[in-house]
Amino acid sequence: MLKLKNISKSFQQRGNVLNCLDLQVMEGESISIMGPSGSGKTTLLNIIGLLDKPDSGELLFREKSLLNYNSEESAAYRNKNIGFVFQEHHLLPYLTVYENIIMPALAFPHSSEDIDAIEKHISELMEKIGIISLSGKYPFQISGGEAQRAAIVRSLVNSPSILLADEPTGALDSKNGEILGDVLLEMNREIGVALIIATHSQALASKMSRMLMLEDGKLLPSV
Repeated sequence: MLKLKNISKSFQQRGNVLNCLDLQVMEGESISIMGPSGSGKTTLLNIIGLLDKPDSGELLFREKSLLNYNSEESAAYRNKNIGFVFQEHHLLPYLTVYENIIMPALAFPHSSEDIDAIEKHISELMEKIGIISLSGKYPFQISGGEAQRAAIVRSLVNSPSILLADEPTGALDSKNGEILGDVLLEMNREIGVALIIATHSQALASKMSRMLMLEDGKLLPSV
């Protein structure tokens, strides 16, 4: 589904971060990417999500090249195909949990029938993840773990093909981190979304079907 070929990326102050990196992602698989801080994990996820561009290499989604997309095409690709979960939930404090979740679906015009289907989809996801009772609450009224669950639902609203999670449990205690990891894997299995997680957590990484280590700008099988 997704292919990265000879991807390189450097920054003026950090030098080479990614160096002729290769990665292939199959439909519905789960992948963990580990590596020390500054190794390029976030940069790699940003390139996959077209939030950043490599200096060289190829990025193909279902055999179609993405690197020549303009800003509008990149935004459409992200909105339709990519879900993001970050270390911080980034819920807007002046919106309810439900309003935060539905926001990505409102980026483009929809018919009333589409809106009905989206609202049903959201309710089903919230029920699965166990936060349906939080719909009318504001972010300051819920726990950090609950906010991250809401962020996961928000990331899945547009039924993406790939879910990118950048240190999703980094701001949680170990118990809530484990619960959140299980929720992400449940969505991977039940919905079929490909899951790519950048993490420092060995426990979370080991839950994935494939474990990779980012070292010297390249991805290697983790042992």
